[in-house]
Amino acid sequence: MNLLLAILGAMSQGLFWAILAFGIYITFRILNFADMTCEGSFATGGSVCALLVAGFNWNPFLSLIVATLAGMAAGAITGLLHTKLKIPSILAGILTMISLYSINLRIMGQSNTPFLRDKSTIITLIKDLLPPAKELGMKDSTLQILVVIVLGVLFSALMIGFLYWFFGTEMGCAIRATGNNEAMVRAQGGNTNKYIIIGLVVSNGLIALSGALVAQSQGYADVTMGVGAIVIGLASIIIGEVIFHKKISFAHKLIAIIVGSIIYRIIIALVLHIGLDTSDLKLLTAVVVAIALSIPVLRKKKVVVIQEEE
Repeated sequence: MNLLLAILGAMSQGLFWAILAFGIYITFRILNFADMTCEGSFATGGSVCALLVAGFNWNPFLSLIVATLAGMAAGAITGLLHTKLKIPSILAGILTMISLYSINLRIMGQSNTPFLRDKSTIITLIKDLLPPAKELGMKDSTLQILVVIVLGVLFSALMIGFLYWFFGTEMGCAIRATGNNEAMVRAQGGNTNKYIIIGLVVSNGLIALSGALVAQSQGYADVTMGVGAIVIGLASIIIGEVIFHKKISFAHKLIAIIVGSIIYRIIIALVLHIGLDTSDLKLLTAVVVAIALSIPVLRKKKVVVIQEEE
């Protein structure tokens, strides 16, 4: 039973972290832009959300909107540093990420801000609408996990719908073309600087939204909660691509990211369940990403060997 609850908890977290992976997918795969802003904007989303809910008693759903806007602003800053000041992409992201650490401390006034018991989150709001856990024949922690899973499915579905629509528009297609061949877009008279900035704005908006959702789910926001976020997002993307290795549609790629995020979280939960120290999680993440990256290469070599034998 404890193992089952751990897996369900991992699934619930994987759904919220999948939105982070969506944002990283936009820069990593679509824009071909090495953006390190995500580690700062993820924490910014959580910090803004915690400040508004715990500090000013805002509606938790409304705080998600403001947190998303804060992440979009961070993405715009990185885009301007890169396009207007010609700072290399990875350095522009690092500069914004470092700046956001101090900004997040200013926002919260401290390194860690909990959601107090008398302050509502989206999870407690939904739980208050339901019968008590005892009446449903389950523990309160189990009911909370189920509520988080439902909310995670809802938000993930909304983001898939939004991204599928957005990247089917003229603007979205231009962003995808910029990532594929920036010189060609310029030759056609397109403003690639604008497309890069918009792509970064959308990406970091999603990442900040994920940070706000994770903060409300875990009950606190921390300035270091974004450390390693880019590796976690890449792990979700790569695991999903390994599972769905055949050429698939854009919608299926987004679904694959969700599956990859859930599998990654389940792997972490299982390893912790057997007794691995939490301090080794970063090492485990690096190992998982390395293995996932190597599988396509090994698969190609296997195909070549089979063809040579034939």
